[in-house]
Amino acid sequence: MRQAAFYRWRSLWLAVAFVCAIALTNCTSSNQQKAVTPTGSTGAPGNALIYGSEGQPINLEPGNITDGNSIIVQDQIYDRLITFKPGTTDLKPSLVTEWRTTDPTTWTFKLRQGVTFHDGTAFDADAVKFNVERWWDPQHPNGYRNAGKRYEIWAGLFGGFKGSPDSLLQNVTVLDPATVQFKLKQPFAGFPNALASGYFGIASPAAIKKAGASYGTPGSLAIGTGPFVFKEWRTGDRIVLEKNPNYWQTGLPKANQLVVRFVTDPAARLAQLRAGQSDFTVDLAPDQKKEVTSDPNLDAVMRPSFNVGFLALNPSYKPLADVRVRRAIALAINRPAIVKAFWGDLGVHDAHFTPPTLSWSQDATLAAYPFDPQQAKQLLTAAGYPNGFNLDLWYMPVSRPYYPTPKPIAEAFAADLSAVGIRVSLQTKDWAAYQADRLKPPGYQSFMMGWTGDYGDPDNFLYYHFGPGGTADLGNWKDDRLFQLLNQAREASDKATRAKLYSQVDAILHREILRLPIVHSQPLLAKRKAIDGWVPSPLGSETFDTVTKNQ
Repeated sequence: MRQAAFYRWRSLWLAVAFVCAIALTNCTSSNQQKAVTPTGSTGAPGNALIYGSEGQPINLEPGNITDGNSIIVQDQIYDRLITFKPGTTDLKPSLVTEWRTTDPTTWTFKLRQGVTFHDGTAFDADAVKFNVERWWDPQHPNGYRNAGKRYEIWAGLFGGFKGSPDSLLQNVTVLDPATVQFKLKQPFAGFPNALASGYFGIASPAAIKKAGASYGTPGSLAIGTGPFVFKEWRTGDRIVLEKNPNYWQTGLPKANQLVVRFVTDPAARLAQLRAGQSDFTVDLAPDQKKEVTSDPNLDAVMRPSFNVGFLALNPSYKPLADVRVRRAIALAINRPAIVKAFWGDLGVHDAHFTPPTLSWSQDATLAAYPFDPQQAKQLLTAAGYPNGFNLDLWYMPVSRPYYPTPKPIAEAFAADLSAVGIRVSLQTKDWAAYQADRLKPPGYQSFMMGWTGDYGDPDNFLYYHFGPGGTADLGNWKDDRLFQLLNQAREASDKATRAKLYSQVDAILHREILRLPIVHSQPLLAKRKAIDGWVPSPLGSETFDTVTKNQ
């Protein structure tokens, strides 16, 4: 009976979404209804690109974000030391021309010469050292930790900050203006991949010093060496970027202006695209695919799948401290039906936190927890909760590649959990606050989150979410054996050895159920047919410097 009600509700939601897409003026806020007229273009209006983003960035400060909305905009403003070949996870030089290791713990990078920041200052080894040390060193005078800056991604990928026994980085040395050297605590073959991830654009030291703690926020500065120059951030509406006339890559960018519009609702994003108010957009709902493909002016674009959407269960909340309760939740949620209903053929459900493309690192003997409400009730009773308990479940306020429609998916979770006596209260808040507050003790009781890989290795999914410092949003849960396995896998260079280590990690995570995998999705993107040169990355981190609009 409950499942029948769920599917009736689902049909109603689809109907409402369709009506919203057609009657946009009745279903969106006023700033989503406006046609976009790019301002301040340095060239012909037709050479301005309009990108429909699913939300605004948290900030434009490299190293101080973890969300995809921030990464995409930062990718246009900043270059990284190393990047990825378009559409792949293969490394490619960017601000460095080469890198090498002279011993297992020492990495030397040769820098590209003649590159300048947008403010005219020089890019050199001192600028690299400045950026890295402000992310790494809690005492750095220009880190502005006292203003609430956390740089959590650095600790997540590199073990910890300077002075921590878990810090992978030990020293950064300028050998000459074009050479910088990194000394590590232990071998880490993936070090160049981690530095290439979308968080670590290189910003102008002079601009950071000038702006202070406000750097990267609306009304302040965002200065890199990238293809586009930051011009304006209208909070809640758009960011305007203009062509960097002195970009070191000859002939790029192709467009004179890039306007990033913030449109949180997928139906509104598609409606704007169909109306010609935007040129390309991302993270549409899977059930919008037919609408895209039936429009003669649009092309559906599929981002290669390399993600996970999960439900985090915080063991610092007493009921969830008992693994039997967490297992009951895994059994109570009808994940296969929910994935089929909300993702259709664009999502898969399995037993693993890492995506199917990393199957070499998984324990193939594991099976996903089945949908079994009766067993869930038995486990709750055995754990001392025969009448269930109250649970706050937080859902994100913006669509993401792994959760294109977060609220109705959260409502489906709540419906399943209520059937076994768990009384769910759905909660949400502004995206920046949602991200920040989950890390404040004691954290959310349960929450929806996800991850698109930053580089093509299981380390990026597993170390960041379960390694040292990676469980701050789970009451700093720890498992010494798990930490040991993750560190051994980082040090090993042989794939077969790493596969054995990661399969053991996979088994521990399957048993503990701290971040319950819900879906690995293939995100649906779309563009107008006049747009060429867009190559979506499986990593969700890409520049738009080659994108053009045909007249």
